[in-house]
Amino acid sequence: MLGRRHYRVKVLQALYAFFQGGETRIEIAEKNLLKSIEMVYQLFSLQFSFLFELMHFYEFRMEESKNKFYPTADELNPSLKLMQNSLLKILFENEPLKKQIERYSISWTEEQEMVRKTYMKLKASKDLQAYLSSEENSFENDRSFLIKLFRKNVANNADLRSFCEERSIHWHDDFDVASGYAIKAMMIMPENFKTRDDIIYLFIKDNEDEAAESNEFITKLFRMTVLHSEEFEKLVGSRSKNWELERIALTDIIILKMALAEVLYFPQIPVKVSLNEYIEISKHFSTQKSKQFINGILDKLVADLKEEGQLKKSGRGLIQ
Repeated sequence: MLGRRHYRVKVLQALYAFFQGGETRIEIAEKNLLKSIEMVYQLFSLQFSFLFELMHFYEFRMEESKNKFYPTADELNPSLKLMQNSLLKILFENEPLKKQIERYSISWTEEQEMVRKTYMKLKASKDLQAYLSSEENSFENDRSFLIKLFRKNVANNADLRSFCEERSIHWHDDFDVASGYAIKAMMIMPENFKTRDDIIYLFIKDNEDEAAESNEFITKLFRMTVLHSEEFEKLVGSRSKNWELERIALTDIIILKMALAEVLYFPQIPVKVSLNEYIEISKHFSTQKSKQFINGILDKLVADLKEEGQLKKSGRGLIQ
């Protein structure tokens, strides 16, 4: 489900910990890396679980209001439109998503105050009032509203983000990634989506093949960067005469090493793709000055490797 760039970022983070003197055994470090990827899927399920809990709380309060001593006419006959939202019903009934939530043992029993606070915000929102009063009843209208609800009450929920970040160091950078995929899933989910189909199939055709291929890419990139670290360091040092290697930020060095590992040991990935990916990553993890340095060094390195005939790519046009 995750994109290759996010995998590269995960490898970068794992390598940073490795070179900083964390786990020194490469096999254990690789297992921890794969676990950090799995945690994104858990967060994806957790966010949908929170949406479901919010809807259950909404339904409970709706029933509770009917039993007040002096309920209003609206409380006695509340609109059921939200609970009958067609996309929400598809998500509620999705069997693989239910199993994922059960597998990760996600429970909101101890977090009812956060649920209540989110409910109060939802209940007072103009978006909800407009949706409930609208006479339009279509799958696309339901989809549009549910995505808006998710964005405001799950994806941009500061309390939920803090809750997640406190429970896993992996979730600090992954919260937006997971919510982005959850929103994408809702955007492309068809009206006839079957209850037994895994949501992940919306992104990929073959779950098992994709998972195996992704794990191979991740572990190979990590291992090749570690095993050839000293060799890559010498290559970088020889092309950065105006820079003292010791003064180059560790993150920048790792990005350069990863780029070299991918360019040299992944024959199926075009050089241009690799360079673009690591330059983009450097924009987020390096300073403006570092980004320019990385761009310049990579250009020099690839030009020299081409001239020396060290780039072995399978397929026409992969070296460009």
